[in-house]
Amino acid sequence: MRLLFLGLFQEMTQLSTTHENSQLSTHIIEKILDAVGSIEYGSVEVVIHDGKVVQIECRKKIRVNRGEVARR
Repeated sequence: MRLLFLGLFQEMTQLSTTHENSQLSTHIIEKILDAVGSIEYGSVEVVIHDGKVVQIECRKKIRVNRGEVARR
């Protein structure tokens, strides 16, 4: 899993340095990767205003085993 994040970090860093208007700092990239790593199921949304990251939203999903629900 750590290798996956390292690869994503390298790709995001490369993207941020190859696009003129993109200024993704290492801090923002780390925050995004932390958000992705903190959830098992769900989504991470990056909100951008005027070309800048202003918010990172995490939606965590909790999977419930259907067998456990039926037994209750």
